[in-house]
Amino acid sequence: MPNVNTYDMTGKQTGTLEVSEAVFGIKPNAAVLHSAVVNYLANQRQGTQSTLTRSEVRGGGKKPWRQKGTGHARQGSIRAPQWTHGGIALGPKPRSYSYTLPKKVRRLAMKSALSAKVADAEMLVLDELTLEEIKTKTIATMLKALEADKKVLIVTADKEDKVVLSARNIPGVKTAFVNTLNVYDILNADKLIVVKDAVAKIEEVYN
Repeated sequence: MPNVNTYDMTGKQTGTLEVSEAVFGIKPNAAVLHSAVVNYLANQRQGTQSTLTRSEVRGGGKKPWRQKGTGHARQGSIRAPQWTHGGIALGPKPRSYSYTLPKKVRRLAMKSALSAKVADAEMLVLDELTLEEIKTKTIATMLKALEADKKVLIVTADKEDKVVLSARNIPGVKTAFVNTLNVYDILNADKLIVVKDAVAKIEEVYN
């Protein structure tokens, strides 16, 4: 069974935590991780790009010259795609890029991402994360003590407004709770900081 170091908010190591091998100790599947990241990025696309076809551009109602006898190629409109300022042929139109991966693939990707962080010693477990008030300095001091002052993902069991509001102004720091956790954010973070009760909830969901 994999073991992860546990810390308090002052950065002092308080022991180790044995985590589930089925969730945090599998061999990461690179192909599935790639599929999950591509899916996440595709789902973030707005898909609002749009070009004008020849029927949507202004002008071009009159035939520019007669059909025969001018020496020019025959033309019906100066707004055809081959003309400057003409319509765009086969250009992008608003569409949705989102799609859904199979449930088993999503679960395997999440387990692979978590296991990769444990294998690389990039996951830390906090005994507890409690804030008396909304204060960015408290989170910044904690991250510095934990030597996690680059790209960090802080995971709590449930939504903690004080934690979210205290961390949102620190560059490179994101917060999530178990229900909003995704593979992209886990892989994108240099350090994954998970509160102990969130570890238990993750195991309950994915075991």
